[in-house]
Amino acid sequence: MRKLVQLLLATLACAGITQGALGHGFAGQRFFPATLATDDPFVSDELSLPTYSRRRLGAGGDEPAATQSAASVDFTKRITSNFGLGFGATYLELSNGEATARGWDNLGLSAKYQFHKDDKGESIASVGVDWDIGASGAKSIGAESFSTITPAIFFGKGFGNVGDDAKWLRPLALTGSVGVGIPSRKGTTTTDEDGNESVEQHPDVLNVGFALEYSLPYLQSFVKDVGLAEPFNRVIPLVEFALEKPLDRGGGSWTGTVNPGFVWAGKYIQLGLEAVIPVGSRTGGGTGVLFQLHFFLDDIAPRGVGRPLL
Repeated sequence: MRKLVQLLLATLACAGITQGALGHGFAGQRFFPATLATDDPFVSDELSLPTYSRRRLGAGGDEPAATQSAASVDFTKRITSNFGLGFGATYLELSNGEATARGWDNLGLSAKYQFHKDDKGESIASVGVDWDIGASGAKSIGAESFSTITPAIFFGKGFGNVGDDAKWLRPLALTGSVGVGIPSRKGTTTTDEDGNESVEQHPDVLNVGFALEYSLPYLQSFVKDVGLAEPFNRVIPLVEFALEKPLDRGGGSWTGTVNPGFVWAGKYIQLGLEAVIPVGSRTGGGTGVLFQLHFFLDDIAPRGVGRPLL
């Protein structure tokens, strides 16, 4: 954890702090940062490289407890100003103390259409779909042999229009998504060494994610300049929730994590650091860490890779 904090501060120093206007994720004067554990409500040209996480996972079924390290890359590209496509890949390492497995998880593709933006109300909304491509990853790290399609709706809302008696709430914003993961196969039949068959059910899964943010840049610029110095004047503390619940074929309880942390948003890059805390005993495992280096391609190359294709 200490090394990640040192890396974060060193990258801030190298990146340079800027007061320039940010080029994406806006509804009026509200800037919505790219969140680490939940998807964004806007369409943009962005690159996350890397997103790194590490957490101790609990035992489940025939699988022993293990430490999971994950490094991923995510790229999104606008086709039009309101429609974009995305690609994601994650390299996993699982270690239970006796053996270590490494390999790529299933690849992911996504599409998103932004259908609403209200500058005055600081609100934004999109619909999208994510495709987890079955059998595109390594079996050794547990990549599924079936695909999962997840249609979802995404939203963001700032509190900037609250009255003067509650002006300190204006920097608050809420973003989130709700989707249902639909597997391409309802179940998988396996046969053990004695010839006995068993069926692993693959239920539809409700995915709910949201982030509560308090923007210090918004506080400084649109509520009151409280004299925050660099780099703290670009920090957005937040708490993310990433939750899921099986809906059928046996069902199950809610599982997921709560992730308190912060992002620092510059003109060209964003850095984020969060703790990863399991919610409830059914999620299992221990507390972990999540770190991300994020590039705003629409600001870095507005006339090149950072502009819509059409």
